[in-house]
Amino acid sequence: MSIDPGFLDRLIAAPRLLFPAVSPDGRWVAWLWNGKAEGNGPWVAPTAGDVAPRLLLEPFSGWDCDSFSWAPDSQALIVARRRDGEEQVGLQRVWLDPARPAEALLPDRPGYYVYTAQQHPDGRRLIYAASRDPATGLGGDILHLYEHDIATGTQRVLASPLRSCKLMPKLDPTGRRILYLRNDHHPSGRALWVYELETGTDRELYNPGGPAKAEGVWSPDGSRIAFVAEGPSHKRLGLIDVAKDELRWLVDDPAIPVEHVRWPSQADSDRLVVIESSAARDEAGFLDIGTGAYAPVFRGGDILRPIAPLPDGRWVLERGRATAPTSVVTLAAEAPDLLTAHELTPLPEGSLPDPAELSPAEPFWWHSVDGLRIQGWLYRAKGEARGAVIHVHGGPTAHYDGRFDPIPQALCRAGFHVLQPNYRGSTGLGLAFQEAIKADGWGGREQEDIRTGILALMNAGLARPGRVGITGLSYGGYSAWWAITHFPREVIAASAPICGMTDLVTDYWTTRPDLRPYSEAMMGGTPDELPQKYRERSPIHAVDRIEGALLIVQGLTDPNVTPEHVEIMRAELDARGIPYETLLFPDEGHGIVKPGNCRVLYERLVAFFDEAFGPLSADPGADDIEMVELPLPPDAGEVGLA
Repeated sequence: MSIDPGFLDRLIAAPRLLFPAVSPDGRWVAWLWNGKAEGNGPWVAPTAGDVAPRLLLEPFSGWDCDSFSWAPDSQALIVARRRDGEEQVGLQRVWLDPARPAEALLPDRPGYYVYTAQQHPDGRRLIYAASRDPATGLGGDILHLYEHDIATGTQRVLASPLRSCKLMPKLDPTGRRILYLRNDHHPSGRALWVYELETGTDRELYNPGGPAKAEGVWSPDGSRIAFVAEGPSHKRLGLIDVAKDELRWLVDDPAIPVEHVRWPSQADSDRLVVIESSAARDEAGFLDIGTGAYAPVFRGGDILRPIAPLPDGRWVLERGRATAPTSVVTLAAEAPDLLTAHELTPLPEGSLPDPAELSPAEPFWWHSVDGLRIQGWLYRAKGEARGAVIHVHGGPTAHYDGRFDPIPQALCRAGFHVLQPNYRGSTGLGLAFQEAIKADGWGGREQEDIRTGILALMNAGLARPGRVGITGLSYGGYSAWWAITHFPREVIAASAPICGMTDLVTDYWTTRPDLRPYSEAMMGGTPDELPQKYRERSPIHAVDRIEGALLIVQGLTDPNVTPEHVEIMRAELDARGIPYETLLFPDEGHGIVKPGNCRVLYERLVAFFDEAFGPLSADPGADDIEMVELPLPPDAGEVGLA
């Protein structure tokens, strides 16, 4: 079994659109197109939609743009670039004017990690978080808040948290203050802190308490912060007047599943954009700060995320759907007729898969071993189904939302049903569901959520015992390792973990330092504090239970789930004589993203699962193995499609 080459060409040509952002003056939108070309740079187009997009920075061999931010004057981007997925970035200022050459601000591969670089309104300074040790200038375990003089390259530490944490600094539009996050009180917590650039004052502004998290955005005049904070049972939306130290709750209602907040850039705006998330889909609403009135907007079949308003009343939005690549469009909020949406990120006609060639994402529900209701997305095979593949998301604090994804589309085209489970710990299904993974820690009931999803597929007639495979990236790769080492072949016949953790102790000590608190929060402590738990939850200690086929996929420059995971696992497999295959990419990091490598990956996954499942019998009952009953609580109701 193989994928039609023409379809694969079109699938590879469909890039993944990332981080769309409108310039402060509203005239431009910039984004990244992952997979558009080898060594991507940022793309830009006018919000008027009258000029085709252009690549702002010509790609360098092996380099790609990791992230960017707009300069306050809207004339340039501050671009973070990396090589082959290494994740240590250099910084450049790239001008919209093609006659002005790009300006290096921080050398490539500086020896430490840099995040969220922004240019100060004075044009002379940068603000960012970096793991640069102030004493040695080398990489360290703690992320510090830095001010960087562009002319001299001098770096000055502004604040040093007690624990390593993604600080996510946000400079207010006036350049007076920096909003950032700290987890000094709890490895899982996120408190709001503000640093005053003029006085050097650093203070905690709001702490949601214990493991709870908060995140916020500045008002256009820099006087207030709108923020989302986790509460005991749901997320709340609050407003802080920074100068007065006054806090007011704007939304404290479980019926409004607040996920994120955005503050439009108009100086007189008193209307917030609230991003809700329920049933693993994002929707938006407008909240009037003065009156408290809330109105849902941009609802419909597509995923529509407002980015910024335009002077004529239209909005720039990110649009996602299963049967077309994510795009950026303009649309009127008052009459969001998708037929009137204007495309700002068009791709060449005829170069992409026709929607009829792709499989739509259908909601699929089931109940886990303890009765918890689990959601996922089902993609049906094109033609006769040869088997089913479970495609598990990473994170685990993330979720699939049913938008365009090339891996399930490649597998469906080759004759496999695909299920993307949003297991406990996933976002998009409420705070209680997201936090439920911490009751057990990694390798707990979230893996049973995946197993019962497989059984639900079988009960719905969409999978057969012995003809189900699993794959996924990062935590999805860990889940693929868990399945092949803990589930019988009747449930999982083949596994292809991609950059997945094999030993949680190795992962803790070899990953980026800023990720270690995440492991502590999920597991309930460090490996030194909980050695037995870390060992029990590590797939490497259960390889003797492997019954199915195994394909190990890894990027060899990955600093997140490092290649050491593959090395130690291969030694263990070899010592026990357990067969396996490998697919290693020397020029990839945490994920396989380069177009040529994606082609190799998709073709190999299809061939691997097809070979592992073997010939398909003409008699559906001939392949059956005795079913394992799917446990249901008394009030669980029907399992399967909902």
